Amino acid sequence: MHKNQHLLYSILFLFLFGWISSAQEKIMHPKNEFRGVWIATVVNIDWPKAPADTVEKEKADYLEILEAYKKLNYNAVIVQVRSVGDAFYPSQLAPWSRFLTGKEGQAPNPYYDALAWMIEEAHKRGFEFHAWLNPYRATFDLNKNLLSPNHDIFKHPEWMIEYGGKYYYDPALPEVQAHLTKVVKEVVDRYDIDAIHFDDYFYPYAVPGKVFNDSTSYKKYGAGLSLSDWRRANVSSFVETISKTIKSSKPWVQFGISPFGVWRNKSQDPRGSETQSTSNYDDLYADPVLWMDQKWIDYILPQLYWSMNNPRASYSKLVKWWSENSNNTAIYIGHASYKIRGDADKSWNFVYEIPNQIDFARSFKNVTGSAYFSSKWFMGKNFDIVRLLEENQYKYPALPAAVPNLKHVIIDTPKAIEYSKDSISYNFTFNSPLNTRVRYMIVYGGEHISKINTNDPSKIIEKVTIKEIDGKITFSIAAGKLNLYKACAVTFIDYYANESTPTIIDLKKPFKNYIPTQPNENR
Repeated sequence: MHKNQHLLYSILFLFLFGWISSAQEKIMHPKNEFRGVWIATVVNIDWPKAPADTVEKEKADYLEILEAYKKLNYNAVIVQVRSVGDAFYPSQLAPWSRFLTGKEGQAPNPYYDALAWMIEEAHKRGFEFHAWLNPYRATFDLNKNLLSPNHDIFKHPEWMIEYGGKYYYDPALPEVQAHLTKVVKEVVDRYDIDAIHFDDYFYPYAVPGKVFNDSTSYKKYGAGLSLSDWRRANVSSFVETISKTIKSSKPWVQFGISPFGVWRNKSQDPRGSETQSTSNYDDLYADPVLWMDQKWIDYILPQLYWSMNNPRASYSKLVKWWSENSNNTAIYIGHASYKIRGDADKSWNFVYEIPNQIDFARSFKNVTGSAYFSSKWFMGKNFDIVRLLEENQYKYPALPAAVPNLKHVIIDTPKAIEYSKDSISYNFTFNSPLNTRVRYMIVYGGEHISKINTNDPSKIIEKVTIKEIDGKITFSIAAGKLNLYKACAVTFIDYYANESTPTIIDLKKPFKNYIPTQPNENR
């Protein structure tokens, strides 16, 4: 390359960097924003790093993921707890995953309930925990020798369809839908999750030269529908059932789906996007627009795994399309961090591709967050992009807002009983709320009791995980975090992610409210 060309590119880069930096300074840092990351367990993509890892190493590696993304001010993890008819938790409905223990059906040794532990550690650090399940994929290959005798492929071979080197549950069978509903209900009932999450795997992606042979089910249950409409009806019926099952058990648990990024192409439907791609509706027999219309899901997280100006499926055009065609749900955008410097589309070599995607999505009022596939791509690699996010888009914390169907006003306001401080920490005690089940308390800093802006994310000091003992909530915050402030505001976050009105505390005046002992009426 000619030396003048080097000079020209250097000047252009500096100009572009300055322009983007200036633009980013003008972007309001949102206080409410979903920031999630997928932690894939199938074939040990992200975690555990290897199926033969010890429990001690598994735990250390999981905590490393949480700490890395906490530092980046993320607030949600989407953890794959069922990938191929297996489970990362003790279950009567599926065997222990070989991706966790090295052998399917074998429990961890020393024993622990991996899902319960993961949820607890995520909540300690202020993350929502979304339990990610793949309902229909039964195996990752055709090697049955790797499977437990308790796998459904042996217990119910009549449920299975072989296709493209894997086995799938037949989505049409009522007994399959009933079984998979029990799988979801077991997780919802037994675990303190924030959401159930499905990804893009419904009917499988097309494999050239292969036929998904559900002809027997179609003859029995087709009811005069075309094959395509019948398959879509099977999926939609399942989504509706899962939605009702979740809400009947724990109405605060969200149901989110992360579909493939294209609903339909405009060439197939005038309502579709300007894309030339595989589509949910026509190829995967999934209809996310219907699910939103019917209020069966709480959030939609389309996987827009293309660059800003990809000629066949543009991220920019698809964000706009989803923004204009989503309703009744929260809308988050799925980003392909796995493509950074590793894709035929050379746009992914550009350090600002993902920062620009975030900025563009934020320009749409109803797009309220992002998630990234997958966790390993911002850990030990891509340091330049991580630094950009730390210094710009994700400089400050953010709180996931309640999804549209779960928004309400919290009646309770935090009531402080005691506040004290010393050289090490500020110590607070509050009454437990009477009418609200709360998961977190948020502490904001302020220059004066009359000057605390709880809409400014730069003033978020701490997200405290609630522990109630004898009707009281007690916690401490390191002195270094609050010494800069003269006052603080404290709010509740309930299980639905709604935030209460704040209580203001003057940090210069420690106090203790004495509560008279109540008479013992039973003495």
